Amino acid sequence: MTPSLQAAELLRLSRQVLALRDERMTGVWPRASALLARQALEGAVSEVLAVRAPGSERVSLRARLLCLREYVPDLLAHRTEFLWATLSRVCHHHPYELAPTAPEIMGWLDDAEQLVGDLRGLAAPRTPE
Repeated sequence: MTPSLQAAELLRLSRQVLALRDERMTGVWPRASALLARQALEGAVSEVLAVRAPGSERVSLRARLLCLREYVPDLLAHRTEFLWATLSRVCHHHPYELAPTAPEIMGWLDDAEQLVGDLRGLAAPRTPE
C-alpha cells in the first residue's frame, strides 16, 4: 500500500470508528478515531518530506514537522502542526478533561483530509520544465 493510499485508508477507518455504535467502544472511540487521523497526517508529512527533503525519515516526527516549514507554504505547515498537536492531545487520556465529541472529531477529520490532500499534491515529483 502506498503512503497516500494508506493515509486515505486510515482516514476512512477513522470515520468508521467514529460511526460505530458498539458498547465495547464506549470511551475508546474518540481516541481511536483521533489516533488514526493523526497517523494519516504523519504519513502525508513523511511522504512530502521524502520527496522534498530526502533523509528526513531518519529524524523524529517532531523534527519533521519543524522542517516542514521550509518545504511547504507557511500556512499549510502551521495548520498541519496545529492539527497534529490537537490530535496528539486527544490521543492521551486526561482524567480532568472530557473526551471530544463526535462533531469535534468530525471537524478534525475534515481538516485532516484537506491537509493530507494538500500535502500529497506537494509530494508529487516535479517535472522538468
